Amino acid sequence: MTNPFSYGGVVGTSSFCNREEDLQVLRRTVDNAGRLFLYAERRMGKTSLVRVLLDELSGEEYVAAYVDLWPTDGPASFTKAMAKATAEASSTTAETLLENARRFFSSLQPSVTVDESGAPVLRFGSERPSGTDPEIEEVLAAPARAAELTGKRVVVVFDEFQQIATYEAGRVERKLRSEIQHHEKVAYLFLGSRRHLIREMFLDSKRPLYRSAQHYPLRAIDEADWQPFIRDRFEKAGKLIPESVVHEVCQITEGHPFYVQHLCHVLWERCDEGAEVDPEDVQEATGILLDRESYAYTALWEGLTTNQQRFLLGLAQEEDVQPFSSAFVGRYDLSSPSSAQRAAEALMQKDLIDRDNGTFVVLDRFFQRWIVRQHGGRG
Repeated sequence: MTNPFSYGGVVGTSSFCNREEDLQVLRRTVDNAGRLFLYAERRMGKTSLVRVLLDELSGEEYVAAYVDLWPTDGPASFTKAMAKATAEASSTTAETLLENARRFFSSLQPSVTVDESGAPVLRFGSERPSGTDPEIEEVLAAPARAAELTGKRVVVVFDEFQQIATYEAGRVERKLRSEIQHHEKVAYLFLGSRRHLIREMFLDSKRPLYRSAQHYPLRAIDEADWQPFIRDRFEKAGKLIPESVVHEVCQITEGHPFYVQHLCHVLWERCDEGAEVDPEDVQEATGILLDRESYAYTALWEGLTTNQQRFLLGLAQEEDVQPFSSAFVGRYDLSSPSSAQRAAEALMQKDLIDRDNGTFVVLDRFFQRWIVRQHGGRG
């Protein structure tokens, strides 16, 4: 039997736990041609959630363009990604793909070739558009034109939207705000994982996208939802996992989908048919995961400065800390509150920590446990 716990990639409906309320919020946004910024730490399931939503949309009523901005590094690559996603979403054949691409962004000189599998591939005259203002304006206008030409509602998903904050001079931000505010038949979903960058983009009154979208934080999944999800998948394989053990899994992972699925994957593999998982199995499985990641975690740890290591250790082994207090600074030999602040800023830039309810949290749950296991006891 195939292991029913999936992690590390986009998961489909069969591997999806709950999120009904979240899906309803997204669906209302799409139906009302709204703007919504969905944010959460990495691997919380943002992309999987939106993929489930898009799969539910009727092709007779909707055109859905999914734009992955993670590989982009500036206006030129943004232009190409936006153009390809919009044209492909609006087309069903190679002929309509080329027709729509020429209709929506003729200045990019689009053409269509066929790959080894026979699938159409959209290309541009200069394989890398230059990212000029007219090109950006042309691709940003395309969703509204698609809605007008097809008579369908259009939804555009920008995944890893924080990448735009790294582009030069903020041109794409300004053009985006200027263009989409006039799109009455297009819904926009902005997905982001680097929360400090996203907050700056949408909450800083000096930024072009200030207050331009509803905010929706995607939270961890409650234990009440994990309990039946996990136990049912064990039972279908003739394996047992008591409610108390599922509770321990949720405590260790804090309900984070990636870590729950990853830990349960190992537990399921190690449990024989007819056997029952016990608390010792959970501790052993956690140790196995930490051992598997030890090489990567060691490289990550050794790439930090001494102050960054000390600050991170303090966050990893203490709860509800005041990291700039004299007590915390003294316990971890951080020299001064300003040294602690510099360490915090650097760790946020590295995506290792983030702000949460007045303090900071280590974003990788297993990295946090590895730090405590390898370097804990100080402080």
